[in-house]
Amino acid sequence: MTGLRKPGRIAGLWFIGTFLFSIPAVLLYDPVLNDTRYILGSGLDARIALGALLEIGAAICNIATAVVFFPVLKKVNESVALAYVASRTVESTLIVAGLISLMSVVTLRDDLGGTAGATSLTVAGHTLVAFHDWTFLLGPQFCSGLGNGILLGYLMYKSELVPRRMAMLGLIGGPLAFLGGVLVLFGTLENPSGALFALTAVEIVWEASLAIYLTAKGYRPSPLLAEPGPVS
Repeated sequence: MTGLRKPGRIAGLWFIGTFLFSIPAVLLYDPVLNDTRYILGSGLDARIALGALLEIGAAICNIATAVVFFPVLKKVNESVALAYVASRTVESTLIVAGLISLMSVVTLRDDLGGTAGATSLTVAGHTLVAFHDWTFLLGPQFCSGLGNGILLGYLMYKSELVPRRMAMLGLIGGPLAFLGGVLVLFGTLENPSGALFALTAVEIVWEASLAIYLTAKGYRPSPLLAEPGPVS
């Protein structure tokens, strides 16, 4: 059972990586997301490109968490563990699609800024940013709520690889985050908004606490995984 500590810590480090890459990326993207005239101005290409690079790092960390979790969690429930891998893969795909849309804004500004009409460029920029906003909703909101919240929360609760009270945060936060996405989808809530953040807060606490716990302690001994030999 001591063989569970190392893979647990590795999983925790990858999870921390998702925070370390994704949060700065959002801050770097701010000009292109919130400046309606960005596509007409001089631009901050290097800043946006750095944000895209960080988003790629976040996507890699997302998939890596699923890959390192799977050998352990498949012993709890292989079907659910595989569904978790799928959800993280879809989430990463949506993240990459979103960053491509923002880099397309940069390309349009560079290539057509002096030749196209301001109105047409502005409309194109709005369209690409709107595409990014929807990928951000469908990825982190829906996929994370389902994958990290419901699926991973269930697997951790059943296996007791982390304290069950902690795992309950995922089982509570996941459905709330998913609900927030549904309410945005039907126009009941704005994205972003304080109400959406409130529905997502428990999920954020769950993911952060899981990352910190696993990095510090690794997996707890689990009666479901009491088999000879370490987990690789």
